[in-house]
Amino acid sequence: MNALVLRADGAVSGEAWRIARGAEAPVEAGALLPLAAWLALDEARRAQHGLWLAPADDPLALRGAALPARIAVDFPTFKDGRGYSTAALLRTRLAFAGDLRAIGDVLIDQLFYLKRVGFSSFELRADQDPAAAAAALRTFSQTYQRSFDEPLPLFRRRHLHGVHA
Repeated sequence: MNALVLRADGAVSGEAWRIARGAEAPVEAGALLPLAAWLALDEARRAQHGLWLAPADDPLALRGAALPARIAVDFPTFKDGRGYSTAALLRTRLAFAGDLRAIGDVLIDQLFYLKRVGFSSFELRADQDPAAAAAALRTFSQTYQRSFDEPLPLFRRRHLHGVHA
């Protein structure tokens, strides 16, 4: 059974990416490879695959490389927040514009914040309710801070719209 995937716009699908873990060799083009395996490929072969990053991987190792269209960031446990920093670095310092997916131990109460740092899709754990997950993307109607999904802080947005408190 395919995992449920939630997109940042709230749509749910059964589309899952094939992730090559450990010594597993990718069988078909389009599989997501771990960072070391992806970097070991020549540029032509890299273009056939996506990439997944573990919590200890340094996304800045990708500087100068042609980034793939799909990157997944693994959350082996919901308590490990390093993937948030990885997403922020990919979106800001590396200008990654492709699909960035959170995979692993992804819980509903993380989704709003994962979207804020730049994740565009989320592979939901099997015990997570898709409707509740979609609603969690809209946990707050306004945010104070700037982030990937809202580049202006609230005081700047209010000033632009002529709202003064």
